[in-house]
Amino acid sequence: MNFAACIEWMFAGAGDDLASRIRAAHAAGLTGVEIHLWRENAQTKPLDDIERALHDTGVRLRSFCVEPRCSLVDPADHDRVLAAVADAIPVAQRFAGAGMVLASGFTRADVPVQEQFDAVVAVLKRAAALARDAGTVLWLEPVYMVVGGQRMFVDTIGRGLDIVAAVDSPALRLLADVYHSAQTGEDFAAAVGDRMGLVAHVQVADTPGRHEPGTGDIDWTAVMAVLREKGYAGEIGLEYFPSMADAESLAMTRKALGIA
Repeated sequence: MNFAACIEWMFAGAGDDLASRIRAAHAAGLTGVEIHLWRENAQTKPLDDIERALHDTGVRLRSFCVEPRCSLVDPADHDRVLAAVADAIPVAQRFAGAGMVLASGFTRADVPVQEQFDAVVAVLKRAAALARDAGTVLWLEPVYMVVGGQRMFVDTIGRGLDIVAAVDSPALRLLADVYHSAQTGEDFAAAVGDRMGLVAHVQVADTPGRHEPGTGDIDWTAVMAVLREKGYAGEIGLEYFPSMADAESLAMTRKALGIA
């Protein structure tokens, strides 16, 4: 398995310039990189520079987040969701089909769970149709976050896979973040079950602290055994805050994950 680094957080020693961080990731032997929002505060990130660095190094942009972040749970937000996906599609096409990442938005108080589930499925069916027609793919990411007492509606891998299965489109897959899954206390192996084919990408960070695998409490030997036994063959996304220099950080991660 190869690594894809979140260059928003990693390789900071290369400077603030994302293109320089891509080159640093390549020098460290990584084959992929990821970014968060492709457009932030109405300012598009330096996509020309990013594209040039990717071309020069052969590194691939694996994913980016759809912007602005909208609620999949609230039907009043669905037109904004679809507009945001439409805006992101040319970026995904530009970067060899990079996954367009969506989170669900927060639960809606006093709204039945099934109604919220159905709302997410409904808008993702429409969004996946847009992505499919454009030759791109959406990644639904379960995110553990609590604001004002409300959790994200999709915060477990299990529920995320239920939704991906219900949408039933090749243009929608799951981004399985082991850190967020561990925060919810779900059983990783049971959550994935026999549905690894619906998982496009796996991200890692340890808990507590969201640092390198090996710095916290997650049983990485067990996690990696699940991935191998269930046939995951993709890259491992490194979405953590490094707590040490790049070389040491990657060495610790490789050791914890059992990846030479």
